Amino acid sequence: MFGSKREAHIIVLNDLDEGREAVRRTLEVAAAEDVPGLQRALRILDSTRTAEDPKIRWTRQVLEKAGIDPLEREVQAVRELRKELPGLSLVAAVEMVRALNPEARNR
Repeated sequence: MFGSKREAHIIVLNDLDEGREAVRRTLEVAAAEDVPGLQRALRILDSTRTAEDPKIRWTRQVLEKAGIDPLEREVQAVRELRKELPGLSLVAAVEMVRALNPEARNR
């Protein structure tokens, strides 16, 4: 009745806030010799906030490896993602490919 087809769901966990806060608290009471290292760690953690979305990065990597330009060959790009991740829904694959092209988001 419901079929046996399984759909893959991509969930990206990026819960660095607790780690970032722990470094900040430690920095407040750190010995002078530890401060530079903790400040560097905090800068690294803060830089991850602006990093590219992991789903987008994965999509880009898969398509680059396959030599597919998602802007010119959207259908092939969607097909390649679904081949790389069996169970990925058509809707999710289309959204991921279109996320690489801001103009396509309005379609």
